[in-house]
Amino acid sequence: MRFARLASTDGPIYARLEADRAYPLDTPPWRASRPGAVPSGALSRPWTSADLLCPVEPSKIVCVGRNYAAHAKEMGGEVPVEPLLFLKPPSSLIGPSATIILPRQSARVEHESELAVVIGRRASNVSAAEALGVVCGFTAANDVTARDLQKKDGQWTRAKGFDTFCPVGPWIETEIDPGKLRVQCRVNGEVRQDGHTTQMIFDVAALIAYVSRIMTLEAGDLVLTGTPEGVGPLLPGDVCEVEIGDEAGTRGIGVLRSVVRAG
Repeated sequence: MRFARLASTDGPIYARLEADRAYPLDTPPWRASRPGAVPSGALSRPWTSADLLCPVEPSKIVCVGRNYAAHAKEMGGEVPVEPLLFLKPPSSLIGPSATIILPRQSARVEHESELAVVIGRRASNVSAAEALGVVCGFTAANDVTARDLQKKDGQWTRAKGFDTFCPVGPWIETEIDPGKLRVQCRVNGEVRQDGHTTQMIFDVAALIAYVSRIMTLEAGDLVLTGTPEGVGPLLPGDVCEVEIGDEAGTRGIGVLRSVVRAG
């Protein structure tokens, strides 16, 4: 199933999407006792891409660094022996077609296309075998990074934490295999990143289990799973697209599109 958060005259709503119709929900999909259940008497409504908002409202965004060996190499870092974690603030979130603002403090801001996991229920100390059972679904993310500040600071909070530095969307997909997805980034139509989740050092289940042994994951939280090689700069006027699709090209998450402007 496909779930989105949509703009409406009465404020944002969550809905199940079916083609060009949206079926409003009375709760976010990760809190529903029956995901996708539409309230009795609810009427469907048409929707367009202009209605799409950031599909998540997490209490925290947990990110994984250097989870693709080729990316670790291009960054001049070692392949980690256990997941390398950092956090992005929820204030960095923006939705589909929103604007990435390049901060004046940085001279080099880069894109990082990633598969993102939406947690579906509270999870603490879960095993890898149990981990996919706490997942609501998957979406696309762009872990935008001020690369010069990352190198200067020696830790990543400022470089990863600016407002607009976490585009997410366009929606949540529940019926895909996270181990069989292509992760691609295009800037102005040029392919910059083209990886596959089989290249992850730690797969989705291993990541969720690892994180849950450190901190409790709440329903609606977001886990970004790392980026393939090919990260590169973003400049004012660029259009950056993160696309995540399945191997057959028939079912995937779709395209997360962001425009870029100077702050």
